[in-house]
Amino acid sequence: MAMSTIIPFRRPKPATPARAGCDVAAVASDLLDVLDQLEGLVARAAHMDRPRGEVERSVQHLLDAISAVERASDCLGEGNSVSEPA
Repeated sequence: MAMSTIIPFRRPKPATPARAGCDVAAVASDLLDVLDQLEGLVARAAHMDRPRGEVERSVQHLLDAISAVERASDCLGEGNSVSEPA
């Protein structure tokens, strides 16, 4: 028997409407938790004892991450449409 490096992936079963609603609520809740964590990281990163440029880049990347999480959260209520970055 030959060995293969192909890993079979199983497709998840389609969500029932009740389960889909529950999943959306759970994801929305998780996204809010992530936003809180990112905002805390921004405050901590801003006070790092590192070169100013490094701190500024780190804070900007974290702010970009916050924007991305906010867009993901916005998409949950929009169905199939995707929000484009401003």
